[in-house]
Formats: sequence, C-alpha cells, structure tokens
Amino acid sequence: MPPSIKQVALHAGVSTATVSRLLNKPESVSVDTAGKINKAIADLGFRPNFNGRNLRAGRSRTVGVVVPTLSNTVFAQCLQGIELAARALDYSVMFTATEYRQEDEAAAVDLLLNHRVDGVILTVADASASNTLDVLDSEQIPYVLTYNQPQQASRLSVSVDNRVAARDAVAHLIALGHTRIQMLTGYFSASDRAIQRYHGYLDAMRDHALTPMAPIEVPRHTGLAIDYLQAFADPQQRPSALFCSNDLLAFAAMHDLRALGLRVPQDMSVMGFDGIPLGELMSPVLASAVQPSEQIGDVALRTLVAAIEGPAGDRPASRILAHTIRDGGSVQFFDS
Repeated sequence: MPPSIKQVALHAGVSTATVSRLLNKPESVSVDTAGKINKAIADLGFRPNFNGRNLRAGRSRTVGVVVPTLSNTVFAQCLQGIELAARALDYSVMFTATEYRQEDEAAAVDLLLNHRVDGVILTVADASASNTLDVLDSEQIPYVLTYNQPQQASRLSVSVDNRVAARDAVAHLIALGHTRIQMLTGYFSASDRAIQRYHGYLDAMRDHALTPMAPIEVPRHTGLAIDYLQAFADPQQRPSALFCSNDLLAFAAMHDLRALGLRVPQDMSVMGFDGIPLGELMSPVLASAVQPSEQIGDVALRTLVAAIEGPAGDRPASRILAHTIRDGGSVQFFDS
C-alpha cells in the first residue's frame, strides 16, 4: 500500500493537520516545519491525493493514459476504445501526451500518479529499457502497455505482433513483383515499434532471398522535407516500393513523391502501417497493415482493471491481437 498522510506526519514528527496545511496552503507552514515534512514525503515516496473522497475509499476508479501524440489517429482510436470500456466499467480516464519525447514519459506518469490514478495505460519509446516502467514496477502500480511488445513477460501489453505484421505487409509487396523495397521510418530511437517493424521488413526480404535496402529515418511524421527523396528522381536508384512504418509517413511520402513528379503507384508503390480510416479516403486508397486500434484500447482497459481489482497472484495475461493487410490503389503489380 502507498504511504499515508498519517505516516508522513509520524515520520516528520508533526500532526496530520500540519501535513494537510502544507499540501493545501504551503505558505501557512513555517520553513523549518515544511522542510521536515518535505523530507518525510521524499523518504516515504508519498504522493498527495488531490481527491478527498479517494482518501476515504482507497481507490479513485480513475486510470491514467499516456500516448505519444493525438495527431496520429491510431492513438485517438485507441483512446476511444479505452474511454468506452472505462465508461462501461464505471471508471474515468485522465490522459496526457509526450509528443514522442522519451524524457517526458516520466513526468507524464508522475503527473497522473500525483492524482492517484489506480493504474496506467501507456505507450513508451522503448518498453524493454524504460526508467518510467522501472518506477511503476518498483512502486507496484498496475499498468498495461499498448502497441509496445516488451521483452519482459512481466510487463503486460496489448498489441498486434509488429514484426509479423510488417513481414506480411512487405510480403504483399513482394507478391506483387517488387524486389527493390525500401523502408521509410521515424527515428528508431523514438519507437521500439519501428524497430520491430524493420525486423519484419528484413524477415520478408530474406525469406524471399532479396537484398534489404538501408532504411530511411526521418524526424517527423508529417511535413517531411523533400530532400530525402531527391535520390528517387533517378529511376535506376529508386526502389519500386516504399514500406512506411506508419500511415502518416506514407501520406507524407505520397505527397512528396508527387512534388517530385512521380506517380503513386505507377512510378512507386507505397505501403503503410496502422490502417487508420483516413487511408481509405485517400486517392489512391493507402495499402496498409491494419491494427485494430479501438480494440487494443478496449482490451488494454479491461486488462488493467483486472490487474487492479483481481486477487493477488491472479494476474491477467498480455494479448496479441490479429492484424490484417488492406490492399489499396497505392500499390500495384510491378513488372521488372
């Protein structure tokens, strides 16, 4: 159990009323007394509870959600699944975004924990080496990862198999006759999902005895600089197909290819990953590896609630959900 305000008071040698005054009206407490209380808070790892009723009930029936961004529809869909499932189970949701800044993950989680959420659903940059997850583990705070696939079996997650889904997407391009396929991705350092998808790309190329091409890493998902595509102006140098690590990169690539005077898919096929609904409204329709993002959110919330409410030792399991490959007009048969 997390330390209580009473334990803080005992540790600091003051009354609970004095601790409460410091938390609510810091200016009403002397500097010396505040120093003792703040030291006790740090020593015990106490987190102030901003909701009075939760102090009495012991649970807030609130879960925190940390996503990289809401500008990518895949996370908005996931959040919708979380919200609908939470409402059905009489939970509320607090969320925050890190904008893909790994250094902001800890601050985002700390903010939610300071509001005494019962558990956290989150997507992090690297689920297998995360200081943020280390803290959650050490404090025994329930959490479920979405989209991440950590190496540690103890870290609950709900995702598609990123590597297998990417392999299937690239195999689809190969079945259409493409042999020169290059991957376009965000920085690997910002997303362990991108790394897993790159390994899936490598698997598909090697399964078909094809030579992988060096991946193109770019810093942003939208508004890409066109420089990275300049080499594609030479038909002898460019790949016949691009496999993009997410749909937003695929949209940006299609835009930039057109700016270079190249046609999609006549001059180059483009395959995405995520399967966001907007891809079906594009012209041509974006081919993509489709994740069931709303279902990922729904299952993650139900898994987290099971971890919060279930008996000790009866731990829920991680889930790998099915992906599909959406064929679309952004890819076509390549006759070499």
